[in-house]
Amino acid sequence: MKKQELKDLSMADIDTKLHDNLEDLQNLRFQKALQQLENPIRISHLKKSIAQLKTVKNEFDLGLRGGKDKD
Repeated sequence: MKKQELKDLSMADIDTKLHDNLEDLQNLRFQKALQQLENPIRISHLKKSIAQLKTVKNEFDLGLRGGKDKD
């Protein structure tokens, strides 16, 4: 996800995307354990996306980032 896309998200969108990404990560880990995973690099990309979303969410909570919810 690009920085501009993250900047345009509202808090509700961030929560939704974060929840979806965490579910996808869990499914990929199950596939990896069962050796059915076709693209293992997808796990690292998903983990990076989760970290970015958590960072933006934390910035909202700390008041460092104002967004659509604040206006």
